[in-house]
Amino acid sequence: MPRLQIVCHAFTEKIIDILRYHYKEYAEDVFAASPLLGYLNTKTKSANRGSKARGAFANHYALYVIVEDYLEKGFYDGIAGIPYSRYEGARFTDLFRRQRELPFGSKLQNHALNSRLNDEFKKFYPHIGKQPIVRDVAAQRYWIQEDLLHVQIRQSNGVDHTYNIAPAIIEIIDAYVAAKMAAFEGFLETCRQIAKLGEQDPNRAVDFVIQQLQLDVDARIFEIVSYAVLKAKYGNETVWIGETRDSVTEEILVLYKTGRTNANDGGIDFVMRPLGRFFQVTETSDLNKYFLDIDKVQRFPVTFVVKSLESRDQIREAIRRQAVAKYKVDTIVHSYMNAVEDIINVHDLVAAFREVVNANNLQVVMDEIVTQSKAEFNYNND
Repeated sequence: MPRLQIVCHAFTEKIIDILRYHYKEYAEDVFAASPLLGYLNTKTKSANRGSKARGAFANHYALYVIVEDYLEKGFYDGIAGIPYSRYEGARFTDLFRRQRELPFGSKLQNHALNSRLNDEFKKFYPHIGKQPIVRDVAAQRYWIQEDLLHVQIRQSNGVDHTYNIAPAIIEIIDAYVAAKMAAFEGFLETCRQIAKLGEQDPNRAVDFVIQQLQLDVDARIFEIVSYAVLKAKYGNETVWIGETRDSVTEEILVLYKTGRTNANDGGIDFVMRPLGRFFQVTETSDLNKYFLDIDKVQRFPVTFVVKSLESRDQIREAIRRQAVAKYKVDTIVHSYMNAVEDIINVHDLVAAFREVVNANNLQVVMDEIVTQSKAEFNYNND
């Protein structure tokens, strides 16, 4: 197999260290010749970027559980007694249960096992012509593409030798998950420390939260921190409301998070009671996304929480220009612009957080960040 183009990053050296343990002086040759290892190298870029770098585990774990099954059934060391081509395949229910047992995996769905791993692998390696997971849809049985586990290397004596990389794949993914776990635990511990020290050093708390709202932060962390700040801010505000003039009462504004962050589920991110305001968090520079968000609630007014340092007026004007270019007709443009109820940018979030700190509600924000982060990243204290 020809050598592949490898783009190195911080975790690449850890991958090569694992390969050196298994394949000694041929470690880099195996690395360069294996599409599966190249794919894992691409998928582990975020390992050393801290908890704020995006670290999705679905495709990692789809590969992990199918290779783990290959090892446990004895096909690597030959004790299975039959060639892998005659194996009846792993049951979907067993693989699905196993991936949910793994760290950060308790909420994973079946998409990676069924298609997403294969689709993404094909995107990176369209010329390979083979997919990592082979499945029988009717029987719900799954296999690893064994050819991708076999890497042939010409040794220094001129003899070709085939290495099976199954154990190395498991160790690489384990190392990646351990790195992400350590980073995430560090993030949670920092949240806890900030909450405890906030009364003595509120400026440190403000600086920490500001860091979580910067442009290079994982979109999930940005959404979680935005929610925690806005929930605490609005929790200090009240409105007078009632079905009749005589039944009007004062009610606290309550912000609800309606789903998982970046879930691509077509939902609205936050909803406020009792006013019924909709909030949508976005970091995209593609302004068509704003129009899609407005359309999915039939142009009901939406407040956009935008990961941007631009002013509200600059963001609104950019939306308006794109609406004019896209729709041309004034009435349609006006209907979209009227649906942009408000815009909250990074500066607004920082100002809101300072208000919350001054109101002695720092603990509320930090506790909410910890709670939402654990839920989002499928984190279990055990």
